[in-house]
Amino acid sequence: MKTLIMAGGKGTRIASLNYEVPKPMIPICGKPILQYEIECLGRQGFKDIILVVGYLRSAIENYFGDGSAFGVRIEYIEEEEPLGTAGALFYLKDKISDDFLLLNGDIIFDVDISRFVAAHKKNSCAATIFTHPNSHPHDSGIIIAGKDGRVLNWLHKEDKRLYYRNRVNAGLHMLSPYVLKGITELKKTDLDRDILKPLISFGELYVYDSPEYVKDMGTPDRFFAVEKDIESGKVKAKNLSEKQRAIFLDRDGTLNKHVGFLTDKDNLELTDGAAEAVKKINESGYLAIVASNQPVIARGEVSFEELDEIHNKLETLLGAQGAYLDAVYFCPHHPDKGFEGERPEYKTDCSCRKPKAGMLFEAAAKFNIDLSRSWMIGDGGNDVLCGKNAGCKTAFIGIENKFGADICGSSLSECVNKILG
Repeated sequence: MKTLIMAGGKGTRIASLNYEVPKPMIPICGKPILQYEIECLGRQGFKDIILVVGYLRSAIENYFGDGSAFGVRIEYIEEEEPLGTAGALFYLKDKISDDFLLLNGDIIFDVDISRFVAAHKKNSCAATIFTHPNSHPHDSGIIIAGKDGRVLNWLHKEDKRLYYRNRVNAGLHMLSPYVLKGITELKKTDLDRDILKPLISFGELYVYDSPEYVKDMGTPDRFFAVEKDIESGKVKAKNLSEKQRAIFLDRDGTLNKHVGFLTDKDNLELTDGAAEAVKKINESGYLAIVASNQPVIARGEVSFEELDEIHNKLETLLGAQGAYLDAVYFCPHHPDKGFEGERPEYKTDCSCRKPKAGMLFEAAAKFNIDLSRSWMIGDGGNDVLCGKNAGCKTAFIGIENKFGADICGSSLSECVNKILG
């Protein structure tokens, strides 16, 4: 499989750090950004690489040569003038006859690429984009996808939005040769707006959503944050081939204020310090995953669409303060019958309703989580028992440790601080 890396960027926003080399060659912890990408690809057997170069291209060509010094094969496409983020795809029409990877050349990532490729093959679609949550969704494009991963909408920075799931395009793409058919002339082209977004109307664009480490170097602040993450080992540790640690979070009374059965998104408010606590989890390298009983579905009080809106508001409020959730799991079931308006198909004794640990087991399977090194935090006995049933350590939010949790704290913040030391 060939990998195309767009490495022609000038990097005007980050020029204050190093303006003498193209953006992909800016050094971080002793190596150019682009070298991290190439080494990650090479380690996983993706050794056939095409670099699209433009601005100060000789700096890239002289450093990497034919790639043999880095255990890969590199060829170059040279842009005589800037062609945007996808204009150079015109040159590939006769070079590529199979699916290929397309990467931005200014990102640091360490992901299990084989998982990404497998998801694309399973979708059997024109394109699959790698999405993830980030700490600044308010100034990022938002990808809206269905439960099956098919993209339904793409909100750009300038588009109006209210509440949304925090999922953005990470800059890694799996494309089929089909996308090249529509490129009939050599001209400046925008990958997102001109190539990918039009696929939505044909049902040919999917997402692969992952909590693995992918960050761009667009600003000095982000550059220094990534530098810190490389030095700490966080970048490599987030690769899903490595065992992950998670902090599972109850929802009502833990992340948002308890108002009884929450059936209206307008009644959702974060608990004091919740966003700060989740942000600390994000920075620590633990996954932040919600596991919540939501019997309002079985009771017929809320539809799945309305519950999605509630969770979208939760993610939006957290994102406004630089925090994000890696995943949200909920149990829609309730075993007791006989309520007016109930949905009989969800009135069952399931394996996912806390204190059973089905939601945690499902997350562990998807994200390769070591439950023995993970935590469950909540404000009820069922949360503590759920964590214990999954083999996790447990934290109870309350004045008194009534349920035998490993630790107890008066708030989510206090519990997180104790876990993270």
